[in-house]
Amino acid sequence: MTSARHRFSIRGHLTVPDHLSTRRRLSAAILAAALAASGVTAVAVAGPAAADGPGSGAPWVASLGDSYMSGEAGRWAGSSNTSSTYADALGSSAYFDNAAGTAEQIARCHRSRSQESFIGGGVNGLNLACSGAKTSTYTSSDGYFKPGLDFYDNGAGKQGQAKMLQTFAATHNVKMVVVGIGGNDFNFASIVQSCVTDFLASSSWFPDYCNDDSSVKANFTAANISTVQARIATSLQNVRAAMRNAGYADSAWSAVVQTYPSPIPNSTGFRYGQSGYSRQSTGGCGFWNRDADWANATALPTINATVKNAITASGVAGVKTLDLASAFNGRRLCESTVGLYEEKGLTSWQQAGAVDQTEWVNQIRTVSTIGTKYYVQESLHPNYWAQMGLRSCLRQVWNAGVVRGGSCSISGTGLVGGEPKMALR
Repeated sequence: MTSARHRFSIRGHLTVPDHLSTRRRLSAAILAAALAASGVTAVAVAGPAAADGPGSGAPWVASLGDSYMSGEAGRWAGSSNTSSTYADALGSSAYFDNAAGTAEQIARCHRSRSQESFIGGGVNGLNLACSGAKTSTYTSSDGYFKPGLDFYDNGAGKQGQAKMLQTFAATHNVKMVVVGIGGNDFNFASIVQSCVTDFLASSSWFPDYCNDDSSVKANFTAANISTVQARIATSLQNVRAAMRNAGYADSAWSAVVQTYPSPIPNSTGFRYGQSGYSRQSTGGCGFWNRDADWANATALPTINATVKNAITASGVAGVKTLDLASAFNGRRLCESTVGLYEEKGLTSWQQAGAVDQTEWVNQIRTVSTIGTKYYVQESLHPNYWAQMGLRSCLRQVWNAGVVRGGSCSISGTGLVGGEPKMALR
């Protein structure tokens, strides 16, 4: 293993000096915007835009939430350190959502064209979710507007997602609203930043774990869990209010809340050992074994339980749950059952078997990403394969208009209609 006293390169671009300056530079720069940081766009729609009004016309599925709902990382079908073209499924226009398909309506929302709401079959999709969103609207430190699930309206075009939903639903037949929110209220990006920073700034013979960092533990105190639960509950109440304000009876539409998937395997499931730095420099999954186990056994279940408890606390009746906790198991980042394109002898996402042999979660990238086709904020998010799998799950939730909940998981190999085989149970 390379001594921490020597200089080492992250992903071949970023050179990091000794132990102390490593922590300072990584904390300040490596993942500062990772995972959830981005801006916001307005409405992205698919299909006819005719104004039908509540209860009439072609049905719409609307989605609200954060980066795990917006389609962040939906450009990439797997990962490669050899060539980005191997995995580039959607190209540079992946996140363009203006009418002409030439740009984002608001920068860094990253509402991808592979996002789950576009289920087809005569049902139109509306993607209001935005990467970086929390339950309440805010502006990030780097100046990006991020709409929460509220009624924020500055009178100059910036609105909260509940307000956007209300406006759209008043002139369209929205039959199902899917919500995925709460991860950023738990400071998900900061937690991952701490974990990767601790991995890179310590050694396997004296590892510094993130799960016992005070900044990480603060997110999982009983008091903070209660606070986040209340925020999510309010968000769901706002969605109901938006639909009521738009003229819908509560029985005229269906609410679905989805949980978060596991993005990395347990310690025994990694294909890269934790000694040395290859787990991050090659795989882009710089977690210590103990932190990976904690993430799957404690952090993720806590976040998902909070989301589910918030449904009950909200008092919104008839909410269905789409449980995604195990949706990507077997295809997660750095999992031993999959690999990079070059590790599997593949050179294109369109080759037979690529969906089963490559990862469904994007690599964790660093500031070395600057100047490339990648965004740091795409890190540790469901990629193209995963988004298309979620689309299959959501279509099964829609169930020809008889909306149901369930747990989604991979059900087989290969593709059906361009989507991975998924089952809702």
